[in-house]
Amino acid sequence: MPEQLTKHPDVTLQVLRSAGARCGTGDAPQILTRCPAERFCQLPGGEICVYGIDDAAGMTQFARTDWEALGTVVGTAGYAAQGAADAGPAWSAWAPWIGPAVALVAGLLIGALLTRWARRRR
Repeated sequence: MPEQLTKHPDVTLQVLRSAGARCGTGDAPQILTRCPAERFCQLPGGEICVYGIDDAAGMTQFARTDWEALGTVVGTAGYAAQGAADAGPAWSAWAPWIGPAVALVAGLLIGALLTRWARRRR
């Protein structure tokens, strides 16, 4: 059965209720036994547990490696916090240009030094 992560868990629960799900009614979960009672929904076809961002650390179907693959690390305080991945996208935008730029500058310096050396030899 799925665990759902959403920025707006209350809205998601309301939408599920409008579709006939029994959410937060005290139904006993059969599979999602660690789901908080207020976030648990029972449907005719199964169960859903709706988590908000602040509750993400309580999810049982994601491992730490899953969060890391998304560029997110779940902190020990129970909040999803952006790690070093925040700096990644800005830096990676320049990454394709760094190698050629360094090669160009190095080539110009080497060329200037060789020109200076050749003039001294004359």
